[in-house]
Amino acid sequence: MFQKLLKKIEEVSNKGFVSASEELIRFIDQADGFMELIVDIGTIPESIAHDSTEEKLFSKASDAVLARAFREIGLQSSVLAERADSADVEAKSLQYGYRLVADAKAFRLSRTAKNQKDFKVGALSGWRKDADFAVLCSPYFQYSRKSSQIYRQSLDNNVCLLSWEHLIYLLANKIKESNTVNLSPIWNFGKIYSSKINVETAGKDCFVNEFNILFLDVVGEKKESFISALEKQRDKIFDRGEVEKAYWDCQKEKIRRLSKDQAIDELIRAKKINEKISQITRQTGGLFE
Repeated sequence: MFQKLLKKIEEVSNKGFVSASEELIRFIDQADGFMELIVDIGTIPESIAHDSTEEKLFSKASDAVLARAFREIGLQSSVLAERADSADVEAKSLQYGYRLVADAKAFRLSRTAKNQKDFKVGALSGWRKDADFAVLCSPYFQYSRKSSQIYRQSLDNNVCLLSWEHLIYLLANKIKESNTVNLSPIWNFGKIYSSKINVETAGKDCFVNEFNILFLDVVGEKKESFISALEKQRDKIFDRGEVEKAYWDCQKEKIRRLSKDQAIDELIRAKKINEKISQITRQTGGLFE
């Protein structure tokens, strides 16, 4: 199903972004193999070019996967219209009436470094507006296991640092919000945890383990079960890594087969030299208007 999603992204990439996004959302909403989508959606394929239309559409697809995941666990959820000053997804509890906004994150396995700006915790808090909670959903193994400013920002702004793996676990175990299961403490983790520690001295410390404890307590599951699920997902990510490395090995072979002139043209395109020259011409030409 994930490969079908990538093919769909390629098919709609020549359409307008809004139209293409709508098609992707419908595709994901109707997909039969949803678990196959969610286990891979946190990793951007290396075959998708940086800053390309396809990359933006993959991001929109991750929003749609997150919205559907919320629906699968019993919330009412939808992808928000494209706006620069809002979250990507909103959800509402049918049982308890709370509202949340959420942002989906995916990263390349080749990404060498991530900082607090990549997670946009502060921005997500601002996008909450009158919603009760704000939730960031990122790959579990991309969260730092050391101290990080994102943990302090999460506590200061009460933004829940969720992961795709937590949602995968809920879906695999058919756990939904109900009259007997209230998921709101998960989204409210920042406020709950802040009341138990000295945020000034320990606010930047990794709290992933503490979050997992609360998460499992809320859904009534055991630590061993969750660890087993994480190990399975880790193995899947390892397999994805092999696929992504194979892609780059293939690219290296293609480059080696280029003629000198082809290699020069490829380098000029990669550095976007002609585009930069055109931009300079536009900028300087406007000085005389």
